[in-house]
Amino acid sequence: MTILRTETGSSYAAVLGVGAYRPSRLVPNSEVVDAIDSSDEWIQQRSGIKTRRFATDEETVVAMSVAASQQALDAAGIDARQIDCVIVATVSHLRQTPSAATMIAHELGTEQAAAFDISAACAGFCHGVALANDMVRGGSVGYALVIGVERLSDITDPTDRGTAFIFADGAGAVVVGPSETPGIGPVVWGSDGEHYDHIRTADWRDVLASDEPSMPCLSMKGNEVFRWASFTMAKTAQQALDRAGITVDDLDCFVPHQANNRITDAMARSLRLPDSVKIARDVVDAGNTSAASVPMALRRMIDDGDAKSGDLALLIAFGAGLAYAAQVVVVP
Repeated sequence: MTILRTETGSSYAAVLGVGAYRPSRLVPNSEVVDAIDSSDEWIQQRSGIKTRRFATDEETVVAMSVAASQQALDAAGIDARQIDCVIVATVSHLRQTPSAATMIAHELGTEQAAAFDISAACAGFCHGVALANDMVRGGSVGYALVIGVERLSDITDPTDRGTAFIFADGAGAVVVGPSETPGIGPVVWGSDGEHYDHIRTADWRDVLASDEPSMPCLSMKGNEVFRWASFTMAKTAQQALDRAGITVDDLDCFVPHQANNRITDAMARSLRLPDSVKIARDVVDAGNTSAASVPMALRRMIDDGDAKSGDLALLIAFGAGLAYAAQVVVVP
């Protein structure tokens, strides 16, 4: 019997560079409160959000991704032509096909890199990092580019009191490549599809069958999502620490999905994070950018000096599906 040849890659993989792009239009709470009969105080108490950013017409999913990716490539010292695969996590690329990833790969100047989108909502970026880690170690790619990008302003109802003040736009990216030492811990991921309708958009068939078809917008059962994330995700975070072989005392940074400051606080309490652990709070100024939130928050921590090269950072993200993923990474 003929035995197939297989490939093996690097013993380990790591995040080599981080990039982010923040849209130019700053939107304070005062700009959204009238349409939802709310107040700046109420929004801050509910979420911690003070401002968010909405993309202009020119700041497309592809354009924002290219900008964030170029920063990540520059930080990693990698040329786009070295990228073998582009993975894009998004729910707001509004073309059914082709994928945003193929267009981004072309715009960056990769040499016909494999490219595809994944739909895991807010957890998509952490899913992408897990896939890239396995690809590099398995030998199917040398370097992978993982992007989280959203234009949620396109699919948010500005009159919906439960979502209008939360969702925002932006992009974040990382380069994942070979490493001589472990740089990405084992992923802990899963989904709770029984509650798929806690965060969702309408079925396109229902939209088109209506008397006045319009863009399907996100809807969310906020209280249910808050309870689920606040308590269930702390267990997932602890599992990621355990699988990486570290404790909270070894941790330097906690970078959760930037959904809500109260959820972040609940997870930090459940994990009993020591005061020495820096916690990402990008949601205050950036809002909830879904798949983009973790890499954007990590890039801000690096820029602010809260995350330093060699630090151990716990990443965790969760959202529609209800899908979730967590892993520990070494800050590049």
